[in-house]
Amino acid sequence: MNGKSVKAAVIYLLGGLLVLLGLASMPASANANFAAGDPGWEAYKKRFLLPEGRIVDTANNNISHTEGQGWGMFLAVQFNDRKAFDRIWQWTEAHLARQDIALYAWRYDPNAQPPVADNNNATDGDLFAAWSLQLAADRWGDERYAQRSEAIRGAIRDHLIADVGGYQVLLPGLDGFRHKTFTDINLSYWVIPALRDFAARHPDEPWLAVIDSGRQLLERAQFGSSQLPADWLRLQTSGELRPAEGWPPRFGFENIRTPLYFTWGGLRDIDTLEDIARFWDQPAPPAWVDVESGDTADYPISQGGKAISALLSGRPWAIDITPAAGENYYSATLLLLTRVAAAQISLSAG
Repeated sequence: MNGKSVKAAVIYLLGGLLVLLGLASMPASANANFAAGDPGWEAYKKRFLLPEGRIVDTANNNISHTEGQGWGMFLAVQFNDRKAFDRIWQWTEAHLARQDIALYAWRYDPNAQPPVADNNNATDGDLFAAWSLQLAADRWGDERYAQRSEAIRGAIRDHLIADVGGYQVLLPGLDGFRHKTFTDINLSYWVIPALRDFAARHPDEPWLAVIDSGRQLLERAQFGSSQLPADWLRLQTSGELRPAEGWPPRFGFENIRTPLYFTWGGLRDIDTLEDIARFWDQPAPPAWVDVESGDTADYPISQGGKAISALLSGRPWAIDITPAAGENYYSATLLLLTRVAAAQISLSAG
């Protein structure tokens, strides 16, 4: 492992390798058989899902994002809750669907006029929406879901994949990220299991190339003494990669999702993920670290972050079932997503 410590190697071999081997054979659309009325999902709905179908960001003045709507749709499918799925999808269509292209505006603020002030999309939210709709069509046999999924997937394929520096990258949004000599990217937008599903269903489309580029970029995204990726990266047309200007050069709030998505998607065997596992292998790992200065947050990662750490190090038994009372929407969502990932891994390994 290129000179990694013996301790890290042991963690990898005993934990991460098991995860990788399980995922290698995972069906792209595998569903874990969660029991009806799952306590974690029921608690999540009670705290974060409004009756009209809006998922609220409780740490951000109760606004909503397409990522939250897409996550909610995905979780509703996994927990076999069609009623919740339809509520979330219908609200999303009514309030966030763009008229010019089959994507969604990324942010809804109920306290602003208009509530949707920025029509730009967020590609990770669109990916989850498209994936969730296809999985819903698989599960419940409704062709409306499949048709809308196809439209969103096609818009992502045609407008949000770009060749930059020899890589097939996902643009974070339609506007504001691609420039003449560089493109700003975020590896936590690479929802690898969704991309794998798209690739399996549509092998003539560029999803495998996007996955491969994500792997290569994550392998290169090692900065500072801890060799960790920054949340936002600047990829030059020359191929140079460095932390992006305009955002704090931190591994933290956003990139916490990267080890979840890459491990879930069968790409655990990346040195950068081992660097993350080692960084988190301490009693109270900080919520973020500045990859340039080494400064860290004075508070630890959330319950959701701890769940991802457990998945990354091959300890699924350490993943909680129910979000704690004090956890916000983001942490609670990460916890449930990690539960689903661990269950799918277990199904595959079996």
